[in-house]
Amino acid sequence: MAYPDDLLSPSEHVVIHKHPHWKMLLLPVSAFLLVVGGGAYLAALVSDLSWASVAWISIAVVGSVLVAWLALAPVIRWRTTHFIVTSDRVMYREGVLKRTGLDIPLTRINSVRFEHSLLDRVLGCGTLIIESASDEPLEFDDIPGVERVHSMLYREINDNPEDDFQPEDRVSDGRA
Repeated sequence: MAYPDDLLSPSEHVVIHKHPHWKMLLLPVSAFLLVVGGGAYLAALVSDLSWASVAWISIAVVGSVLVAWLALAPVIRWRTTHFIVTSDRVMYREGVLKRTGLDIPLTRINSVRFEHSLLDRVLGCGTLIIESASDEPLEFDDIPGVERVHSMLYREINDNPEDDFQPEDRVSDGRA
């Protein structure tokens, strides 16, 4: 079974499954390009020296460490961060080595709102703020399509069939 399907109860289904917005990858991609470009420039500078092979190995080692730390780790962190809305709850999972998770039952959510700056509006993302029975509201940053997620989540919260108005019940009670 694929993630997050293996975490669901038998009657539960996924409504929305998102990773953070791709804007989180701009800095890691820029860092990758700078490290590779800087390493290539330094390798070209030392190519005429007698100890060029030692310098190339040093540049490759330092460049590999920088790429792993500044580019690869954030991409893996982005890929392993999940924001999921199901028919029963909101789930948030993040982390690679240290995995953390948060589940909020839809019945415990009091309100849902979103915020996005001008740049977020241009990029199509924002912050989703969920107020539940906890003390402080929970903020989920860089949710892609935050307005759509907001409306879908609101719809899931309020689409409880037990809460729907049923006029035939009023007639059968004799109050019509």
